[in-house]
Order: sequence, then C-alpha cells, then structure tokens
Amino acid sequence: MNAAAFKLSPAQRRGLAWTALALGVAILVWALAPVLTPFVAAAVLAYALDPMVERLSKRMPRVLAVVLVESVTLALVLAVLLLIVPILSKELPLLKAQIPVVAARINQDLMPFLQRLGISASLDVAAIKDFVIRHLGANADDVATALLGSVRIGGSLVLALVGYLVLIPVVLFYLLLDWPQLRERAWSLVPPRVRPPLQGYLDEVDTVLGSYLRGQLLVMGALALYYTVTLGLAGFDLALPLGVFTGLAIFVPYIGFGLGLVLTLLAAALQFANLYGLLAVAVIFGVGQLIEGFFLTPRLIGERIGLSPLMVIFVLLAFGHVLGFVGVLLALPLSAVALVGLKRAHRHYLDSGLYRG
Repeated sequence: MNAAAFKLSPAQRRGLAWTALALGVAILVWALAPVLTPFVAAAVLAYALDPMVERLSKRMPRVLAVVLVESVTLALVLAVLLLIVPILSKELPLLKAQIPVVAARINQDLMPFLQRLGISASLDVAAIKDFVIRHLGANADDVATALLGSVRIGGSLVLALVGYLVLIPVVLFYLLLDWPQLRERAWSLVPPRVRPPLQGYLDEVDTVLGSYLRGQLLVMGALALYYTVTLGLAGFDLALPLGVFTGLAIFVPYIGFGLGLVLTLLAAALQFANLYGLLAVAVIFGVGQLIEGFFLTPRLIGERIGLSPLMVIFVLLAFGHVLGFVGVLLALPLSAVALVGLKRAHRHYLDSGLYRG
C-alpha cells in the first residue's frame, strides 16, 4: 500500500491531538486522584462561590470579599456538620436504655395480636439487651481508647483528613482571589478559531449547572423550614436539628432523605415510645415527599435541566467508583458537560439530512 494513503488531513491531526490530550488528562486525574481531592473540592467550591465574591468585590476590596464569603461558607458547613451532634449525644443514651424496654413491650402487646392472626413470632429480649450493652455500653474512656487505637492503625488516613480540612480552605482562598485571572489564562490557551463555539458551549453548561445548584439550594432551604416547623408542631424535642439536617441532606437524592427519616424515626421511638410518634413521622415525611416531588422540584429546578434524581445518583456512583472522592466532586460538572453535548448532538441530528431523509 502507498504510504500516502495513510496521510492524515490537518483536521484529522488536530482531532487526534485533542483526543490524546483529553486521554492524557483523564489518566493523570485517575493516577493523582488522592492528591487532587482537596484541590478539586476547592475548585468546585470556588466555581459556586465566585458569583457572590464578584458582587461583593464591587463594593469592597476583593480580598475582603473573599474572606467574608469563605468565612460564612465555612461557618455554615460547620454548623450543618454539628447538627448531628445533639441528636447522637441525646439519643444514644436513651437508645441504650429503651431498646430492651421497647422489645419487651413488643413481645407483650404485639406478639399476641400476631399469634391470633396465625403468625408465630417472638423477640429474644435477653439477647437484644446483651447486644445493646456490648455495642452501646462503652463509656467515654472506652471510646477515647478506641479512637486512639484507630489513629495509630490508620494514622495516614487521619492525617490525610486533617490535611484536607486545612488545605481546602487555603486553596479555596487563593482560587477565589485569583479566579478572574485564572479564567483569562485558561481562555488564552484556547485556539482562537474554536473560541466562539466553545464559549457558547460553556455558557450553556454554566446555565445548566447554575440553574441546578440554585434550584437545589432553594429546595433544601424550603424543606429544612418545612421539616423544622412540622416536627416542632408535632412535639419533637429535636425538631430544629432533625428538620434542618433532613432538609439539607436532600442534596443527595433519596440517601439524604432516608438518613433523615431513620434519625427522625429513632427520635420518635425514644421520645414518645408509642404509635403517635411513628404516625407523625409517616405523615410529615410523606407530605414532605409530595411537596418536594410535585411542587418544589418542578418549580425551582425544572425538568428542562435534565438532571433527574436517578441521573444524579448514577453519575455519583459511577464517577465515585472510578475516581473515588474526586469522582464524586467531578460528577456533577462533568455530567452537565456531557448533557449539554448530548443536547447539541440531538439538535444537530434533527437538523441533519440523515434525519430529514
């Protein structure tokens, strides 16, 4: 065969070069995923927080705007993380004391009813009590000893987590401070001939991501208010932490709702120790799901975005399986990029001669 037959056109060479570059970047991200985790996390946060910094920087020096936005963000994140502390600190001792009592009450009240229906079952209260004492009976000294032992065994993991907690805010500060310059430098690397179509593509991706994130924040805030108010009216002592945690955890579809439901059911069983608490939780969370599914999500996020809850779960699991925590951080931005590409490909197909015949 003539070697000239294998000669590539300039367009083909450019396509191969861009494909090789993308493949190289993907391999590099996969290889350096553990190292890149704090930087990717900071970059995602910087993308989300930069609009607020831009607005504030018109009224004050940018460095002050960055410090203000990052301080408020870190305070909110810390507050959300600490919401779970009063729940655990109050419920675990009650759980230790009440589980054997609840099991005995079930044996006394529910089992005879089931036996009348022809269902033979019983709970081994002694075994349940022994299990509770073994697993929930540790005092503070035992817990501290176990934690110290885990630090010695998995010291590298502990040090990595501490390093992330320190490194992410530092990286986020410098990214927010230099975000306009970083965008300009990145844009200067793009060949001029592809800038117009790429700019339209990136604008569409930014619209999808921005609409999803803003809508999701509104949904979370509305649900946090709903669950806090309704649980408070129902008489729950931990209405505020349970309601806020459940509303904010909705960001992770189904999993966050399930965790909030489990914690609230646990609080209901321990506080009321009767059917009222369970029925109240069922009604409140059932109505909450209806409000979210039929009103909040369609109105505030909208089906036009195309990022359905099932799609979010799939991309989180898929990217997390391939790239670990870095994949979880990159899942939403990359899925938005792919979604916009698919929409454009679909429009191009409908306008092509292949479709029109």
